[in-house]
Amino acid sequence: MVVKLQRPILVGGLGLSFSLWILQSWHDSIVQLGEYSVLSLLLVGGGLLLLKQNRSKQDSHILDSLPVDRETVESAIAKTETVINHLASEAENNVETLHVTSLLREKIPQLYTELDRQEIHLAVTGGKSVGKTSLIQVLKSNWRPGIGRQICLQEIAPLFVEAGENSDADLLTQAKATDFILFLTNGDLTDTEFQTIQQLQAEKHRLMLVFNKQDQYLADERASILLALKQRMQQSIVATSTSPLPVKVRKHNDDGSVQEWMEQPAPEIEQLTQQLGETLAQQGQQLVWATTMRKALLLKAEAKNYLNQVRCDRANPVIEQYQWIAAAAAFANPVPALDILATAAINAQMIVDLGNIYQQKFSLEQAKTVAGEMGSLMLKLGLVELSSKVIGTVLKSHALTYVAGGAVQGVSAAYLTRLAGLSLVEYFQQQEVAVNSANGFNIEILGQTLQKVFQQNQQMGFLQGFVKQSVKRLLPEVAEEKMITAETVA
Repeated sequence: MVVKLQRPILVGGLGLSFSLWILQSWHDSIVQLGEYSVLSLLLVGGGLLLLKQNRSKQDSHILDSLPVDRETVESAIAKTETVINHLASEAENNVETLHVTSLLREKIPQLYTELDRQEIHLAVTGGKSVGKTSLIQVLKSNWRPGIGRQICLQEIAPLFVEAGENSDADLLTQAKATDFILFLTNGDLTDTEFQTIQQLQAEKHRLMLVFNKQDQYLADERASILLALKQRMQQSIVATSTSPLPVKVRKHNDDGSVQEWMEQPAPEIEQLTQQLGETLAQQGQQLVWATTMRKALLLKAEAKNYLNQVRCDRANPVIEQYQWIAAAAAFANPVPALDILATAAINAQMIVDLGNIYQQKFSLEQAKTVAGEMGSLMLKLGLVELSSKVIGTVLKSHALTYVAGGAVQGVSAAYLTRLAGLSLVEYFQQQEVAVNSANGFNIEILGQTLQKVFQQNQQMGFLQGFVKQSVKRLLPEVAEEKMITAETVA
C-alpha cells in the first residue's frame, strides 16, 4: 500500500533527521568526500567509466557452454519451471498473466520429451543462389550416415535479401532452433555473411561452413578462395559441388568420326558427408541436449520477463514512497551535512522492502552497508554534484520555490533516492530467481547499473516535471499558477 505523503511528512522527516545523529560515525567520511571539487568528482567518475567501457561485457546466460550431460539440461529445465511457478504465485488475480503462465507451463513436458529425441535436425542456410535446395536434394538421395538416428534437413529461406516475407533475424531464429547448421557460400565471405557466422558461433551454435559451387572456378581461383576462407574463419572449410556444370565429352571412333555430347558430372560431396557423419556420430546426443538447453533457457528468459514486469509494478510505488520520504527529510533537516545520511538511512529500508519483492532477503544492517556503498558510488561518479546543479538551475526559474529553505536538498534527495531504487530494481532483475536468497551485491555491476539508470533519467523534460512534482509535495501552499515552468536550460 502506498502512503499518501502531504504536509505531515515534513514533521516525520524532521524527526527522522534528528534520529540520524546516531549515524555520526559516517559523517566524517562523507564530509571528506564532499570537499572534493566538482572537477575532481567528474575526473574520478570519468576514469571509472573508461575502465568499465574497456572491459568486455559478459555474455548472457543463453550463451553459456554447451551441456555435456543430461543432468545439466534437466537442471536447467527445473530452474525454468521454478521461474514459471514464481510467476504463477505472484501474478495474483491478473487473468492475462495467469493465462500466459499456463501456456508457458505447458512447454515444460515438451522439453523433457526433447531430451530423448532421436532425430537430428540440420538447417541449411546462406544467401541467395548458393545451392541450398540442390544440397538438400543430393544429401537425401546419396547420403546414408549410418549413425542410428534419422536426419531431418530444413532449408532456411535466403538470407541477406532486402525484400522478403521474413527478416534475417526471423530466419536465423529458425536456424537456431535446429541442432546443427550448414552455412553455404559460393565464394569468399562478404562482411555481412562473416558477421552472421560470428554471431552464430558466439551463441555457441554448431555450424559448418560449406564452399559450394567450387566447380565454377578455375583451379588457382578455387585454391585462393579456400585459403581466404580458412584464414578468415580459422577453421577447416568443406568444399562441394552439389550440381556441377555439364562438361563436353568428345569420343573419337575407329572410323575417324568424332562424337560430342554434354555429360553431367556426379556431385562432389564426399568431404562434406564424411566430416558431417563423423560429427553427428560423435556428438549427436550432445547436439540434441544443447538444443534442448537453449529452448529451456529461452523459455526461462520469457517467463522471467513476465515475472520482472509483475514485480516492477509492485516496486514502483515503493520507490515513490521512499523518494518523497527522503525529500521531506532533507527539506526539513536544518543540517545540510546530514542530507546524505538521511538519504542513506531511507535507502537502507527501501533496499529491504525491494529485496522482499524480488525474494532477496537482507537484514537492515546489510541494507545499510549497501546504501552506504551506493552513496559512495554516487559521489565518485559525480551524480550528487551534477544532480544538485541541474535541479538548482531548474528551481531558479521561480524565485519563491528557490529561496525556500532546503528546496534544492529536498528535491535532490528525492531524485537520488529514485535513482537508487530504479537501479536496485534493474539489478535485482538481472539476478537468478530464487527463494529468500541473500546473495552479496556485486558493487561493480551495481555501479554500472546506477550509471545507466542515471543516463536514462537525466533528460531535461523529465527533470522539469520531477522538480515540479516535488515542489508540489514539499510546498503545497504554493499556488498552481506560481509553479515553475518548463524552460530550456543549457
